[in-house]
Amino acid sequence: MLKSFSFTLLLLATCALVTAQKVNIIPQPASITEKEGFFTLTAKTAIIAQTKDELKSANFLNEYLKNCYGFTLPVKSKGTTGIIIKSGNGAKDGYTLNINKSAVAVTGLTAPGAFYGIQSLIQLLPTEKSNTLSVPVVSITDAPTVQYRGLMLDVGRHVFPLSFIKKYIDYIALHKMNYFHWHLTEDQGWRIEIKKYPKLTQVGAYRNGTIIGRYPGTGNTNERYGGFYTQEQVKEIVKYAADRFITVVPEIEMPGHGSAAIAAYPHLSCFPEKPTYYFFKKAGNKPANWAGDTTGKVVMQSWGVYDDIFCAGKESTFKFLEDVLNEVLPLFPSKIVHIGGDEAPKTNWQNCPNCQKRIKELNIKGDDKHKAEHYLQSYFVQRMEKYLNAKGKTLLGWDEILEGGLAPNAWVMSWRGEAGGIEAAKERHNVIMTPTTYAYIDYQQAKKEDSVTISDNRGFLPIEKVYSWKIFPDALSADEKKYVRGGQANLWTEYINNSSKVEYMIFPRVAAVSEVLWTPQEQKNWDDFSKRLEFQKKRYNLWGTNYFGKNQ
Repeated sequence: MLKSFSFTLLLLATCALVTAQKVNIIPQPASITEKEGFFTLTAKTAIIAQTKDELKSANFLNEYLKNCYGFTLPVKSKGTTGIIIKSGNGAKDGYTLNINKSAVAVTGLTAPGAFYGIQSLIQLLPTEKSNTLSVPVVSITDAPTVQYRGLMLDVGRHVFPLSFIKKYIDYIALHKMNYFHWHLTEDQGWRIEIKKYPKLTQVGAYRNGTIIGRYPGTGNTNERYGGFYTQEQVKEIVKYAADRFITVVPEIEMPGHGSAAIAAYPHLSCFPEKPTYYFFKKAGNKPANWAGDTTGKVVMQSWGVYDDIFCAGKESTFKFLEDVLNEVLPLFPSKIVHIGGDEAPKTNWQNCPNCQKRIKELNIKGDDKHKAEHYLQSYFVQRMEKYLNAKGKTLLGWDEILEGGLAPNAWVMSWRGEAGGIEAAKERHNVIMTPTTYAYIDYQQAKKEDSVTISDNRGFLPIEKVYSWKIFPDALSADEKKYVRGGQANLWTEYINNSSKVEYMIFPRVAAVSEVLWTPQEQKNWDDFSKRLEFQKKRYNLWGTNYFGKNQ
């Protein structure tokens, strides 16, 4: 009798554990009520969706089911059983997900809200392939904490296939994030077709070689490398993202990180006659790590920061950039456009007759805070901002754009820690937080890595640290925190040259980022998150995705 009683207790405890583990959603929803029973989904289960936006959610769910389980569901415009998707016209992208034994009701306050409800439904599906999928009976009410929840991919250093860009966007969607920051231009490659300036892709999209190993390198591949996206491909990506309620934010770097454009059109440099190789050597690179011609302007083959930036003293520079934006802006419905603004050395400007003439004409003076050339960059950024504003767009830049005075309507992306974001918010500017200390997922995940990473085994960013990120800095008052519009994780690709390593670097840290940006700080709990993450990893396996710790 005692053994039977003990067995019964053990069985009850096991059942309780299974029940507690039925719902493992990332990011953590605001409210979850678990109930008894399951809804059973088969190939005959209908999806009920009427509007164009509701059909986007239905199509995404069907695509997911096809890829992961091998079947799709019929989509109907009417019905009271099955998966019912409804979206409203509310102000915030919240949703409710109510599941009983006969129906799944996904109700969004907005169309994106309904889409996020579908993501929660996906995370209730089994992590093993089957033709019959059981979903727990549950009631969820949820909404995001911040409006901007982004993930960046640098395609300037290394370029990735269009198919993988789409997969990357799907990863963003599956984590209830809504912005894809596409870093399209760099010293090492120009990646977007500009029809008025064909040399940008004919010349600027390809480099003669790439350094081997860690900067400054142990050699050179001596292989031509590059590629770019046509305007038609860009439109395809933008639509693909929009169908997942994701906004694509393009980044066209200026005034720094412009070597690829300068290679195509040398007059954009302060010193067109100085070869790229001169700046390569000046930055401390080894001559032996250079491939090909050492004369003239060519695309940079090494990583780092270089003095050869866009000339601020020539009107032709601004004409070029305005022409480029004239082709870029119609491709991207995004209201915000990223112009970079980071890591722009002023050495060339200090020695450039045209830039010094501009400084004199504008009566720019240096002071105890900044040199005159820093204020010249402020002029540069403010001039580009006026141009963007006239086109109905808002300028977004890295926190260096604060130096010398911020453009009136600009948004700041704070990457050098949180200080830039704090300063901008106190000045009543909108801010996207993306500090290196929490959000740079090109940093290695463990203390020691056997592959090359930018942090070089001198520091690492484990998922626990990412999860500890407070999107609203304590240094801001309640009123100032209103200007923090959201956050973003960044993936720079100096040492990431294939899709599998991209996945390895973002997973599972993107799960922590998604919860930081979605769930209120006071509701975050590392122990609970880490348990849910183990189930998330089973989904990564289902997706066939590479991730850190996969084979451990």
